[in-house]
Amino acid sequence: MQKNVKPCYYPDYLQLDKLLDAQHPESKKYGAEAHDETLFIIVHQAYELWFKQVLHEIHAILPTLSQEHVDEDKLSTVNLRIERIHRIQDVLVDQIDILETMTPLDFLDFRDYLIPASGFQSIQFKEIEILLGLKSEFRINFDKKSFYNRLNEKDRNYLLNLEEQPSLFDAVESWLERMPFLEFGEFKFWEKYKEAVEAMLAHDEQVIKEADYLTDAEKTFQLNDLANTHANFDALFDKDKYQELKQQGRFRLSQEATLSALFINLYREQPMLNSPFRLLQGLIDIDEKFTTWRYRHTTMVHRMLGTKIGTGGSSGHDYLKQTTQNNRFFRDLFNLTTFLIPRSSLPELPPEVVKAVNFHL
Repeated sequence: MQKNVKPCYYPDYLQLDKLLDAQHPESKKYGAEAHDETLFIIVHQAYELWFKQVLHEIHAILPTLSQEHVDEDKLSTVNLRIERIHRIQDVLVDQIDILETMTPLDFLDFRDYLIPASGFQSIQFKEIEILLGLKSEFRINFDKKSFYNRLNEKDRNYLLNLEEQPSLFDAVESWLERMPFLEFGEFKFWEKYKEAVEAMLAHDEQVIKEADYLTDAEKTFQLNDLANTHANFDALFDKDKYQELKQQGRFRLSQEATLSALFINLYREQPMLNSPFRLLQGLIDIDEKFTTWRYRHTTMVHRMLGTKIGTGGSSGHDYLKQTTQNNRFFRDLFNLTTFLIPRSSLPELPPEVVKAVNFHL
């Protein structure tokens, strides 16, 4: 049933007169137009449109996860929005295939007309990074210095103000810290889990020592590696050790949040933990897909420019390679696999906890 009073005309609805008249190659201002500059403009405009949609989804997710209590149906909606972000990220990567139909010589036909414009100046992508939790203090050193100095005052002030606001990382950390099942009545999960870990590590040590197929040097190497694993678990259980590693940058999440995220991963088959597990995996996927996009972008820049300096003044390929490796959002969630133990070794949840995580609260 029609609800609008005034007819909706397709070109007007999409404002195609503005959209299709928004490609103005710089090369044309100085002589013959470089043919591939139009492709370059359209691909980057498409990026910005998709960035806008990603921001639209993040701005819907953030208030929900920031609430003191997040209902299951709202968490399901959050997961659906995260899945949409994943699909958009796939498109962002695929667009590089289109851009790579342009040869390095085609790019050089117009590249020098673009100085000092740069992807550095994508305000929307910077906003995505900040909202996901990658604020200036967590960037590589070059990025810390250059993050804002290529922006005009209005955009710089907007992003600086955004840095003072809670990010999705902050909201997820607070949400994890509120998880109720770690101590439930007389049940203290981490005491049982620590016992299981100690038994597992003791068994591993015995296996190594009794392994006839290993040389003494190999046994020493594996025992040292096992000692390092033991130290990682010790930090997980010890508040002071954890805080020390957090100050060193080994962790970003609080100890409480890390323990909750680990509990969710260990018991993800429990009905009430399935959606939280999907959420944590969804955040890992966002991080991984942006890393993939950065990597593809890096290799494309190397293909187009070799070792030339970027138009924005960075070291081009070398700079992008560093950001790919280091500018991550949810590294702690990736590292949780360090603390997983076999299902057969997991402490059995008492009936009252099982009942609670099966929607009987």
